[in-house]
Amino acid sequence: MAMNVLGLVAWLGGWVALLGVSVYSVDWVAWVFLPFFVYAPYRSLIQCRYFPAAFRMLRIMRVYPWQVLDGAPHGLSDRPEVPTRHFGWFELPNPARPEQYLPVVFTRHLRLEWWSRRMAPRAKPHLKSEIEEIWFAGDVRFVGVIAAPAPRGTAPRRLQIIEQRMESPGGQHLSKWGAGPHDMERGRRAGAQPTQF
Repeated sequence: MAMNVLGLVAWLGGWVALLGVSVYSVDWVAWVFLPFFVYAPYRSLIQCRYFPAAFRMLRIMRVYPWQVLDGAPHGLSDRPEVPTRHFGWFELPNPARPEQYLPVVFTRHLRLEWWSRRMAPRAKPHLKSEIEEIWFAGDVRFVGVIAAPAPRGTAPRRLQIIEQRMESPGGQHLSKWGAGPHDMERGRRAGAQPTQF
């Protein structure tokens, strides 16, 4: 969230500062900064698109603590049990039954290039090793935030929302996965969609 705000302030602040420099300088300076004047408003609008996801991540992280997971299976291929369009998946342990792994998917394409390069089947070993350990806050039966560790492994970075999108009429899968009323209430507080219940 802080990086989103910082990015927005930097793009808008830079645009205003360079406009001031251009107004009080010789004419050729304005021509030098012209590409930035055109690109900065566009980039500011793009930055605003990240705010809803950032607020949703905050909501999830207020309900669920971080946990560190090693060697979670992942991929970019389609999953037949997930009928909606998605941009990659991780299999994570069910909190009620740790031996059962459930797929959760990236449902939005925003800022996924970093993850896609490391999840690709032909990714180089040094790239794959960057997601060998992942941070996860959430409930794999509903919704969560996934992150890669910082270089020293002391904090999460590259945060993304992942969601449970396996189809089951009437939420029958929840009882099969051991989700009780308390789990469903936590999921609602974290912003899980009503269609998941």
